[in-house]
Amino acid sequence: MEGSSATEFDGYIETLKQSKMLTERQIKVLCNKAREIFMKESNVQPVACPVTIVGDVHGQLDDLLEMFRIGGDSPDTNYLFMGDYVDRGIHSVETVSLVVALKVRYPERVTMIRGNHESRQITQVYGFYEECIRKYNTPDVWTMFTDLFDYLPLTALVENQIFCPHGGLSPNLDTLDHVRALDRFTEVPHEGLLCDLLWSDPHERPGWGISPRGAGYTFGQDISETFNYYNGLTLISRAHQLVMEGYNWSHGRNVVTVFSAPNYCYRCGNQAAIMELDDQLNFTFLQYDPAPRSDEPSNAAQKTPDYFL
Repeated sequence: MEGSSATEFDGYIETLKQSKMLTERQIKVLCNKAREIFMKESNVQPVACPVTIVGDVHGQLDDLLEMFRIGGDSPDTNYLFMGDYVDRGIHSVETVSLVVALKVRYPERVTMIRGNHESRQITQVYGFYEECIRKYNTPDVWTMFTDLFDYLPLTALVENQIFCPHGGLSPNLDTLDHVRALDRFTEVPHEGLLCDLLWSDPHERPGWGISPRGAGYTFGQDISETFNYYNGLTLISRAHQLVMEGYNWSHGRNVVTVFSAPNYCYRCGNQAAIMELDDQLNFTFLQYDPAPRSDEPSNAAQKTPDYFL
């Protein structure tokens, strides 16, 4: 990155770390630059170790800043964010702005993939749209970000061994080439492979099941074991589900869920976690509690519908 551009985005990052918003003009500059970067990335974006894997952050800016204090600042630590930057929390604009700004400033050090909340329809229900209107008195910032979300990679692949979708697997998915062949530059559809990657969940029941979320599927250990074996994978690392300790192994350690929003919705009482991978793919989970905050809304949980916490 050229010096003048680097200085500009350093300024954006510093502003956001002070819990201040960017201007609408700055967000336009940021989204335009990020789109150029994402367009060149793959549906299955390769990631090298060492890297720290982050689950849902959901607009909880104070907790994202706490996560950086625990896991290390960018670019000293490489990060892979597995989606759901917005909704639920009260600082979705600042949260997604900061992660995108870090991606633009350090594109080789930060990887972002798309979560099910990175969509126009979902963000109109769960808070991001209303937050943009409230803070900018216009939907334009929401439009800039949701247009950008169409360009996010769908999944990541760490050292050809750890597959990272936001949600999970799909009956329409046998090999990673099926993901690579998708046209991802679109709103998240209601069904199909792209939808399932962002919405599906592991389950104790074998085989495929109907998801209680109303989108995607549930998949059993037989599905994840077979998928990992035929694709030469050691693990599926995903986010998407609240887990009380911040991480949870399932399917005989074929799947791990990482969730990085502590005390989700300011009421769930869960810890958060991130997963550090070293050069040899050895993993360490770092757990953390909510950061102190003075602006926690007493009624935050009542502002949006519940959908399958």
